[in-house]
Amino acid sequence: MATLTKLESKLAEVLGLAMAAQHAAQEVRGMLGSEHEALDKRLAQAREDARETQKRCTALAGSFKGKKTAILESARATMQEATEMREAYLGGEADPLDGFEFLTMAEAGEVGHWSIVDKLNAKAGNADLRTLTEWALPIHQRHFQEALDGSLKLAAHEDPDEEA
Repeated sequence: MATLTKLESKLAEVLGLAMAAQHAAQEVRGMLGSEHEALDKRLAQAREDARETQKRCTALAGSFKGKKTAILESARATMQEATEMREAYLGGEADPLDGFEFLTMAEAGEVGHWSIVDKLNAKAGNADLRTLTEWALPIHQRHFQEALDGSLKLAAHEDPDEEA
């Protein structure tokens, strides 16, 4: 397998996180009741955004000569790690607040990863990656804010004195 640069490795990470995000959004959607239609719609959009992110990252990975396979393998490893974290955190939980808390953490991580890709690429100067980052970073910033807002909306309906 080809050796990846730091930038290529970070591209693999954001690709893997996009892959994992699709499953996380679907799992949390399954936790929501019919009374949370607006949150369900946001999660459906986040899942579509993650699918599009995966598509664009995969296409860009193909532009790194001889590195696409290594980038995709590294992305799958990141996806597996993110999936394991989700499973450990949620552990079969059905509470939508717990689901949104996890998504808030996950989206914060994606914003951080995309910010790092952007910073590394400022030195590397890959125009296609800059275009991708300019597209993806605002989307993930919005996802983070929506996950946080969803968490707070769900928390507002909780009884703080109820046993956990």
